[in-house]
Amino acid sequence: MRKSLFAIGLLTAICSVQAQNVLIHVDDNATTYVSKGTLVYSGGGLQMRGTGVIENHGNFMIQGTTTDSFKTITTSNVDKTESSGGGNFINKLNEPTAYSTYNTNSSSATPAYTYGQLFISGVPQANITGIIDQEYRAVNHGTYQQVGLPFYDKTASTLSSELGKTFTNVRHSKNEILWNNNTNVVAQNFGTGYKIGVGLDGFAYYMLGGLGLDVSNTTRTLKGRPLTDIGASTTLQGAGANVNFGTNGNALNQYNEKYYSYVQDEFETTPWVGTYGKNVYQFGNPFLTNLDLSNIKNPATTDGVYIPNVQGVRLEISPNAVQTTSGGTTTTGGNSAYKYITFAAGSSTPTGDINYMMVRPMGTFVIKLDGSSGTPPQLNFANLRRFNYYTRNATTAYTVTANKNTTLGTVKQLGVIGLDANGNEVARTYYVVYPDGATGHSVNAAKTQVTLDVTDVLGTYEEASTGGVDTNYQSQYWLYINEANEANFKGKNIKMKNFDLNTIKSYKFEILENASPINNGVHTLSSGIGFYYKSQTGTVQPALQGAVIPVNGAEYDLYYGEPSSVVLATNETKSPSRTVVVYNPGIENYIVRFDPNWKKADIEVYDMSGKLVIAKKAVNTSTDFVIELDSKLKNSYVVKVVSDKGETVNTKILK
Repeated sequence: MRKSLFAIGLLTAICSVQAQNVLIHVDDNATTYVSKGTLVYSGGGLQMRGTGVIENHGNFMIQGTTTDSFKTITTSNVDKTESSGGGNFINKLNEPTAYSTYNTNSSSATPAYTYGQLFISGVPQANITGIIDQEYRAVNHGTYQQVGLPFYDKTASTLSSELGKTFTNVRHSKNEILWNNNTNVVAQNFGTGYKIGVGLDGFAYYMLGGLGLDVSNTTRTLKGRPLTDIGASTTLQGAGANVNFGTNGNALNQYNEKYYSYVQDEFETTPWVGTYGKNVYQFGNPFLTNLDLSNIKNPATTDGVYIPNVQGVRLEISPNAVQTTSGGTTTTGGNSAYKYITFAAGSSTPTGDINYMMVRPMGTFVIKLDGSSGTPPQLNFANLRRFNYYTRNATTAYTVTANKNTTLGTVKQLGVIGLDANGNEVARTYYVVYPDGATGHSVNAAKTQVTLDVTDVLGTYEEASTGGVDTNYQSQYWLYINEANEANFKGKNIKMKNFDLNTIKSYKFEILENASPINNGVHTLSSGIGFYYKSQTGTVQPALQGAVIPVNGAEYDLYYGEPSSVVLATNETKSPSRTVVVYNPGIENYIVRFDPNWKKADIEVYDMSGKLVIAKKAVNTSTDFVIELDSKLKNSYVVKVVSDKGETVNTKILK
């Protein structure tokens, strides 16, 4: 029998024998259904008895005090446990197969993926004894599934039955549970007998061994006690400060693993130098509601979260980022496997993948600080919670349903989305301009940039001050998010290259101003200037919001402001090569990964005395070339790679 929630609430407000800590009581055999889009508010505690159930497809908020409670009890009034049933409060997925679709960051857009959310505020952890059933479905992350586990006093081994695989304590088995230690920059073992939410903060970042783990094709249900929001904050200080990564990341951590085998920092363009790998904080969402990260750099925010030195945020793994090998193992692609937002220097405006700024329940995120001095910032997770699926205005009073920011600003962003023959997204890249943007390579300036991995197929190159490619850096890195100064780079070209013409058949343009999309079919921004593009064989054309154009060649020029004929004539640059020398931790050796346009190559490796130690002629470029160096020798080398057409790439190896 289904009963009305409001009738139950009224009845218990009058008649409950536990009125000091329970306002709403759902009795045995009763079912309360909270529909999608509904907000139910309780100004006190909540209790479910026997088989009494709240099936939550919408939003349920409990605003309590230190004397209130959240309980699931038997008909004998004994607290239920995970093993004794639970299942009285169920957070449902409304569109379970749409988990890989991220909602458009707009109050006028209909969310494509929604789910039940539970918001508990002001109730001490000791009073939160109720067991919730949290449905979970997510993109397959490959070797390790990265999750937040928003539960208290939950034994890790219970994840085995809930997720359909057996977890063990064997490191490197892909069956273990790890958690990220931000201070020591290491993924530590989390024993199957350990208690989640006890000892570690509720916002810990977990990695679950992915061998045999399927969270994409099957909806899983995890049970546990929700976490309190009391004390749910942390100081962002000391991450990696005392860690010596060694030359090129060759130092060992406590598990005798080299840091280069897993430390990532896409916000720095020079690996293992300066603050690379440091000031990085990895977190899991500790709550059963969304977290809104859009205003964490905004001093005008009213939620008490202000991180003035945030450099960027790494967000969820992209749906198309995981590949399965012929042997059945799974891996993630390059750095663009993740989604990113950065913040314009001198501004609070987010750039990049703004549709991913809402972190879902059980989601994860990574914050990178720029290392500047000052009072270490506080991150209060409780004040980031939000039921809505789009971000809020920083100047709007903080509530879980506040409206998004619609203020027009000066940060302009062109997104180029690579689509396959069926119109599915394969890759994307961004070009951002604003008054304080940094043109070209800059070591000290705050950067909006995010780097790409060599395996990524669409991106842009660091620009020279006059336009085109800065040849000093074209073999060192390329970019997922590229920035330039709005004034001094107007009308000059950013070089974009596509390394998978067999897959990427068209481009779609996505244009934002101050993180808000402009109207479809529109070209001009508030400055009166717009973005433009030009293919290798075409002419300069305006990039219109939402337009889809066929791919015509491997290279395109992107512009903010229409280029003059003089600029075009003086900035035709040589096509950058994608051939690079990188370390492959899987084989513990350096490799040459070749530009797909190369057919054969000659390779020479010299030590620092000038002695030739490796010489190979007419190397087949269809596969990586392994540079077989003596791992016992701590030496430096110069690698020279020459294509059959005379194109040369030089780089150094520092061991």
